[in-house]
Amino acid sequence: MAIIILWFISVAVFVLLRLTPGDPALLQQGINATPEKVAQVDRELGLNKPLIVQYFDWVGQMLKGNLGRSVLTQTTVTHEFKKDFPVSFQLMLMTLVLVIVIGVPFGMISAVKRNSYWDYAVRFFAVLGLSVPAFWVATLVLIIPVQRWGYAPRLTGAVSLFSQPGTNMQQFAPAAIVLALGPIASIMRLTRTTMLDVLRQDYVRTARAKGLREQVVLWQHALRNALIPVVTVLGLLAAGLLGGAVIIEQIFNLHGLGQYIFTSLLQKDFPVAQSLVMFTAAVVVFLNLAVDLLYAALDPRIRY
Repeated sequence: MAIIILWFISVAVFVLLRLTPGDPALLQQGINATPEKVAQVDRELGLNKPLIVQYFDWVGQMLKGNLGRSVLTQTTVTHEFKKDFPVSFQLMLMTLVLVIVIGVPFGMISAVKRNSYWDYAVRFFAVLGLSVPAFWVATLVLIIPVQRWGYAPRLTGAVSLFSQPGTNMQQFAPAAIVLALGPIASIMRLTRTTMLDVLRQDYVRTARAKGLREQVVLWQHALRNALIPVVTVLGLLAAGLLGGAVIIEQIFNLHGLGQYIFTSLLQKDFPVAQSLVMFTAAVVVFLNLAVDLLYAALDPRIRY
């Protein structure tokens, strides 16, 4: 099914990009373009060929590992991808770590201590985190430290974690925290709901009746089964973040895949847009496949 879905997405991406208004050759040549120059660029890009031929040429090149060349900058998509992907990957990884480390334990505490002050505090934060837009929080994160303490994170493009770890953390930590607020709230609520449901199951009562310690009952028997919907959401979150977080990358001046894909779509840069949208789609499909396989490791009742 994953292969069929990817094929369908490739057709949809290819067709929809060509249905949008605008001519890549005309954009490349600018306002002084002549019909002769536009026709020459069309020939160079293969845009004068029948659509079915263009499609199979593109798919064939992708299967060989050739993602194409940008119409506007003439740089290879692979080169830009290698430069921008580490930014999006690090931002995704830091965001996921924050979501898992904060969202799952506090959601579990909220369920175990139902209707206590801990529960009310977690639920209040969850509603607040879901209600506040990330771009607004990001703006405050940049403005308030500047006005109060004269501090601002470096906004001159991402630096490597290995060469300048301190500066790298100053750049990525605020962005990851802002990006994680909404997902943390969602995971808290989801973990709480699923834990409350699992704690009422017969096998949890049986584990307690056998004299198992409460920590063993919660962590080994209850949490593993409660994590199945949580893992699904985390898989979708990881896939979305690998495609780039356009607004957050723009605010914190982190040039990742999000900005690259967004710019290529605006500029009708077919090779870039097609290849990177397909990459994002493939990540979503295969992470969903990985999540489905992980279900069997979490829930002993599930076997493939």
